[in-house]
Amino acid sequence: MTALTLSTSSAATVRADAVVVGVAKGAKGVVVAPGAEAVDKAFGGKLAGVLETLGASGAEGEVTKLPAADGLKTPVVLAVGLGDAPAKGDGYAHEALRRAAGSAARALAGSKKAGFALPVEDAAAAGAVSEGALLGAYTFTAFRSNGAGNGKNGGKKNDDKSAPLAEVALLGGKPRDKEFKAATERAQALAAEINRARDLINTPSNALDPKSFAAEAQAAAKEFGLKVEVLDEKALKKGGYGGLLGVGQGSEAPPRLVRIAHTHPKADKTLALVGKGITYDSGGISLKPAGHNETMKCDMSGAAAVFAAVVAAARLGLEVNVTGWLALAENMPSGSATRPGDVLTMYSGKTVEVLNTDAEGRLVLADALTRASEESPDAIVDVATLTGAMVLALGHRHFGIMANDEAFRTSIHEIAEEVGEQSWPMPMPEHLRKGMDSPVADIANMGERMGGGLVAGLFLKEFIGEGIPWAHLDIAGPAFHEGSPWGYTPKGGTGSAVRTLVRLAERTAAGDLG
Repeated sequence: MTALTLSTSSAATVRADAVVVGVAKGAKGVVVAPGAEAVDKAFGGKLAGVLETLGASGAEGEVTKLPAADGLKTPVVLAVGLGDAPAKGDGYAHEALRRAAGSAARALAGSKKAGFALPVEDAAAAGAVSEGALLGAYTFTAFRSNGAGNGKNGGKKNDDKSAPLAEVALLGGKPRDKEFKAATERAQALAAEINRARDLINTPSNALDPKSFAAEAQAAAKEFGLKVEVLDEKALKKGGYGGLLGVGQGSEAPPRLVRIAHTHPKADKTLALVGKGITYDSGGISLKPAGHNETMKCDMSGAAAVFAAVVAAARLGLEVNVTGWLALAENMPSGSATRPGDVLTMYSGKTVEVLNTDAEGRLVLADALTRASEESPDAIVDVATLTGAMVLALGHRHFGIMANDEAFRTSIHEIAEEVGEQSWPMPMPEHLRKGMDSPVADIANMGERMGGGLVAGLFLKEFIGEGIPWAHLDIAGPAFHEGSPWGYTPKGGTGSAVRTLVRLAERTAAGDLG
């Protein structure tokens, strides 16, 4: 991953391939943001005017490169837009700093080092810039013939133009200040785990099935001192995990249930995180239509987020127990696949009539949620690319939040907004539950088509232990980005929900579960 250093150099004296400065939209044109004073001085106080001449406006994410003026040690100045300038006395929003830093890091692919002179008035701002830069520099090269990857490509290096920015020097970062140091160290750990999730999501399904995903968890557990348990198909059959087995029985790659846990000796609270891990989703017998199969390697994004969040909790040494449950299966059509109309007996003992085999995520989650509930955690959060209906409702940048406790739902929403993940609280209308009544089983896995994302949440609620606060994050929209990169968001896997889960764990450790 891109290296990060705290530098005492000024924007004028840093020796790097480029220096990054922030600009914003002011009432009368482009405004140079704090941190860029030395660069502006080198331009005779006319940096804003030069940028306007080049067409810059200060709009969010806008990148303008120009040759450095005399007196600067870098050959290039990169000005990145921060959006509207804040009111006098206010600082720039942390999310604006994250996105600007991400845009700049992406624009500097192929560079060895860049000095970032964005506004860092306090440690939190420094953390936001660090986080954005490290996430924006991300690239997935493991399967490219010129990638720097994993031995599958002959070990050749990435060509210089597409290689990620090698080093970010955070100017004004106060390397001897404990708060600044802690904020940037947190950013590095968090970015590393978000990028771990992105790597897993981007890995093609022929290289990542339930067994190999479980092996990734086992390797991380060994590295970071986590407890891990893997239930294979034999253990799942013995335990009666009908949801996982029913979804996975059509594939030659059998399912797995992984329990991976961070424990702290001083912790008195436990969070259970449950992730949908469909390593490939064809829809099963209810086959997806043409055009909907190509990105279905991403249907394990929830499990990737949970896995990354548990490792991040360990790396940060959080005083809270965080248990991750990865419900892993491959949903394929074959002679042995579950058929529409079949009835599965779940781990909870409830029976489910499978009306649509493409509504498989809720089946594997149901088993994992029941198992997680048996340990009586203080709260459960599940994360899943669960429904296309949620994408229709909220688009590609927001995830939906449902819960059995309104205060907990509100807390999750506030946390997501705080860390820069767009989300929206969604209802769970009880009248939609009747649509899942089955004439042959306790419940069907489908209900009314309209409000399908809410129906899925109501289904999951049936498998939560009594009295346990629970929230469901449907990340179907933001988990996998098919458009052009923006801010720190790359094309492909995004690592959606990792930051929310980690901040929830931090708040819980501080005694503020919500």
